[in-house]
Order: sequence, then structure tokens, then C-alpha cells
Amino acid sequence: MSQQVSPPQQTNHLPPLVKKERESWQVASNLFISFKYAWTGISYSFQTQRNFRIHVGVGVLAIALSVFLHLQPIEIAVIGITSGLVLALELLNTAIESLVDLTVKQTYHDLAKIAKDCAAAAVLVSALVAVLVACILLLPPLVVLIMSNF
Repeated sequence: MSQQVSPPQQTNHLPPLVKKERESWQVASNLFISFKYAWTGISYSFQTQRNFRIHVGVGVLAIALSVFLHLQPIEIAVIGITSGLVLALELLNTAIESLVDLTVKQTYHDLAKIAKDCAAAAVLVSALVAVLVACILLLPPLVVLIMSNF
């Protein structure tokens, strides 16, 4: 007698941070609910994505340093915009990775790798641009401050 083997059970690998509050096809009933869903995405990324937390910290540090150095409001805004762009792309990267993982399950596919690598590359490019902007705007007044203390 042969024994039948049942297929492995599919498990949801999402941490318990995501609650089944709504079906994905439902549209938010009002603006407040839309913001709540968006905040849930930010919270999820902050709690589960190390790089998102790093980018938040670096962005806050860059803006705080720009205020401390008395940069012009437009310069602070540019630093804020570039920091925000990095965070937005990190959120998109997380969304793309989740969709790809959902689609291919636990199998390897070349196109899945390309999608994930390109999403990560978008974050890297934006982070490098943010570093360039921060260096251009923050280094000159920082050097002046350091040299004036010697």
C-alpha cells in the first residue's frame, strides 16, 4: 500500500503587524480611512525594514543639522525633499518585494530577481543623490563652524 502525501500547507509569512482589517479590494470610505491605511504602511515598513529605519534616522539628522547650521529655508526644503524621496522609494521597494514574494511564492524566478534588484537600485540611486545634496549643502557651513572653533 502506498501512502498519499498531502501538499505542504501555504503559510502567510507576514509578521502579525498586518491585521486583516479589510479586504484588499475595498475602497476607503473616507479620507481619514485612506490616511489610516497609509499610516499602516509606514508603520509596517518602520517596524520590519531595517533600511527604512536607517533612512528615517539619517533624514532626521540631516534636517536637524541643516536647522542647526541655519541653512536657508530653500536649502532645508531641498534636503527634506531628497530625504522624503528616499523614504518614498524605500516604501515602494517594500511593496514591490512583497508583491513579488506573493507572486513567486518560495520559488526562484529570474524576472522576480530583476524586479527586486531594480527596486532596490532605485532606493540606492535616490540615497546617493541625497548624500550628494547633503554634502553640497551641509559641508560648507559645517567646515566654517569647525574652523571657527580652532
